[in-house]
Amino acid sequence: MSLRSLLLVSIIVFISTEAVSGEDVKKEVGDQVSFRPDNSLPLSVTSIIWKHINTDGITVKAIEWDEGETLVSNPRFKNITTVDEKTGQITITNLKVEHSGVYTIDINSKEQQQRFTLTVMERVPKPVIKIEKIKDNLDVVNLICEYSETIIWKNSAGETLTGSELHLKGETLEVKNEGNPVNFYTCTLKNAVSEETSDPLNERDLFIGYCADYCCERHKTSRGDE
Repeated sequence: MSLRSLLLVSIIVFISTEAVSGEDVKKEVGDQVSFRPDNSLPLSVTSIIWKHINTDGITVKAIEWDEGETLVSNPRFKNITTVDEKTGQITITNLKVEHSGVYTIDINSKEQQQRFTLTVMERVPKPVIKIEKIKDNLDVVNLICEYSETIIWKNSAGETLTGSELHLKGETLEVKNEGNPVNFYTCTLKNAVSEETSDPLNERDLFIGYCADYCCERHKTSRGDE
């Protein structure tokens, strides 16, 4: 490849990179977000239009300011969207998942290069661990935590444990009877905007007859029986 061709490719790559520059923001449902263009607005601004490209590629006007009048024509952004005509900043409150997508801004009918990507996610629910008994081995149970994203298992020592993937969604963790009723396990669900941890599940609640045997053994020890 000649030097001229190499320079041409470099320029094209640079322009392409500039065209998609901007911010990539993740927010929780109910939060708010603000996007502001990097460059100062021209001295004479006659119009500002923010557009939203949703995850299906459909483009709509989110908000429009034109010669002192603000217009929000799309119901998706009604009563929750404002624009600052001095800075060009858009603010959207009470976010919903449907607000996810790419945002662009036109100033004086000219589209700017910046792109702002927004991902709005539901807060993770508090997990509830399910217990699966093993018929042929009463000293082993499987703990099940169902979720489609990150799952973190921990024990009472604070150690992170490795689970196995379920066929549909979630993970299972094999737990063995270690003979200590105060041992416990938790499951934490996590996404980019939130995390929630289950109530601890103690070993004494996992194994049939375990608590009775343990209490009996403690009683013998306190009496000094062999």
